[in-house]
Amino acid sequence: MRASSLLALCLAAPIHAQLPTLSTQARSFVTVDQPLVAITHVRVIDGNGGPAREDQMVVLRDGRIASVAAHAGAPTGATVIDGSGHTLIPGLVGMHDHMFYPAPAVNPGAKEALYPEQASSFPKLYLAGGVTTIRTTGSTEPYTDLAVKQAIDAGRIAGPKMHTTGPYLEGVGSFAPQLHELTGAADARDTVDYWIGEGATSFKAYMHITRAELAAAIDAAHAKHIKVTGHLCSIGFREAVDLGIDNLEHGLVVDTEFLPGKMPDVCPDTKLAGAQLAAMTIDDPRLQQLIALLVARHVAVTSTLPVFETFVPGRAPIDPRVLDAMLPQARAQYLETREATAKKTDSPWPKLFKLEQDFERAFVEKGGTLLAGLDPTGYGGVIAGYGDQREVELLVEAGFTPVQAIQIATMNGARFLGVDKELGSIEAGKAADIVLVRGNPAQDIHDIEQVELVFKDGVGYDPAKLVQAANGTVGLR
Repeated sequence: MRASSLLALCLAAPIHAQLPTLSTQARSFVTVDQPLVAITHVRVIDGNGGPAREDQMVVLRDGRIASVAAHAGAPTGATVIDGSGHTLIPGLVGMHDHMFYPAPAVNPGAKEALYPEQASSFPKLYLAGGVTTIRTTGSTEPYTDLAVKQAIDAGRIAGPKMHTTGPYLEGVGSFAPQLHELTGAADARDTVDYWIGEGATSFKAYMHITRAELAAAIDAAHAKHIKVTGHLCSIGFREAVDLGIDNLEHGLVVDTEFLPGKMPDVCPDTKLAGAQLAAMTIDDPRLQQLIALLVARHVAVTSTLPVFETFVPGRAPIDPRVLDAMLPQARAQYLETREATAKKTDSPWPKLFKLEQDFERAFVEKGGTLLAGLDPTGYGGVIAGYGDQREVELLVEAGFTPVQAIQIATMNGARFLGVDKELGSIEAGKAADIVLVRGNPAQDIHDIEQVELVFKDGVGYDPAKLVQAANGTVGLR
C-alpha cells in the first residue's frame, strides 16, 4: 500500500491556523492534508512502553491527535485511511542526528576530514525514515543548521522539527578544520553565550576539551537552562559527571578513563583505550560503579550503535537504500573501506560492540535514561533516516523488546528535550507526529523500515517522493 494509493484528493488549505502554509515545493511531498483524518483498524505502539494495541482507530484533527481508541465508526466528514495490516508508531526523535556527512576524501591518506552540510538531502531523508524530530548534537555549520530549521518551521521545505546544537566545544587538537579550537575557559563561556543568542538550544563538548573549558561551558549553558552533552576523550565520564554534564554520547566505547596512565585533559590513543575496554566485561565492578553513578546523577546516555556497527569487520549490512542515497564517489569510497574493514583479523570491535550493547542494556535495567541516534559519520555507511531505523533494530538485538526500543527512540528523547507534553507518544492532545508502517514491528522490528506515511503536525508525507528527491546527493563536498 503506497501512500499515493490511500487517497485521491489532497486539499491545498493549511490544516491548522497556527501551522505554516506549506510552499509549493514542500507540498509536492504531501499526500494527506485534510483537517479530519481517521486511521482505522490499525495496530498502535504508543511509545510509552506498553504492549501493542490491536484494531485501533486514531483520529487526527487540525494537526493533533484527537483520539486513540478501539475501532469504531469514523467521525462524519473524516478522510478514512484503512490501516489493516499496518502499525502506527510515534515519530522517531533522533538524538544524535547531524546535518552533515563525511565528504569523499580527495587525499584518502590525509589526517584532516571535512564534513559538509547536507542541507537539501538530510531533511528529506530524516522525514522519509519516520524521524519527525531531531537534535543535531554538534554542528559544523551552525548558521546553516539554524537557517534550515527556520525554513522547515516556515513551511518552505520539508523536514523534521529541529533542535539545533551549537558548534562543537572542542579544545586544541581537533582533526577537523571546520571546528573552532577553544583557547580557554573564557572562550568556552563566550562561545556558549553567543550561540544561545543566535538560537542554539544545546551544546556538545568534544574530544580535546579541557575540564576547565567544559566546566565553564556547562555553567554558562545551565545559567540559561540549556543542556550540555559530550563525545569525550580528554575527559573521562566520571569527571564529566562531576562537572555537571547532562548527557554522554555514544556510550561506553568512547570512555577513556579506564586506560592506565591516562593524563588529565589529554585525549589518549583511542586504539589503546579501545583495546583496554575490549578486555573488560559488563560485570566488571568498575563498569557497574560507573552505571550506578550515571543513574544517580540522572545523566542520560545516547546510543549510536549504527556507526559503531560499521567498524565491526563484515557486520554492517549493505543496504541498497543507503547506497542509492550516496553520490558515486561517496558510494565507491564507502564500499572500498567496508571491504578493507572486513579483512581485519585483529579488530577489537566485535568485543567492543557487544560490550556497548551490554552496557546500554545494563544502564537501562538500573534505571538510566537511554536516548537513540544514528551519527552519520564514521566512514560514511550511516545515512539520515535509514540509520535511525537501524538504531532501533540494533537496540532489539541488544536485548530490548521492540516496544522498549521504540520507546527509547521516541518518548525518551522527547522527555529529555522537554517536549514530551507535545510529542513522543501517540496520545490524545499531542501533535500528530506519527508514522504508519506496513507490518508489525512488535513481532519483527525490521518492519520499522516499511514506512508508508509520515505525519508531522497531521500532514502526511509520502516517503517515496522524499527519497526520490534526495537520492544520489549525499556526500557533497
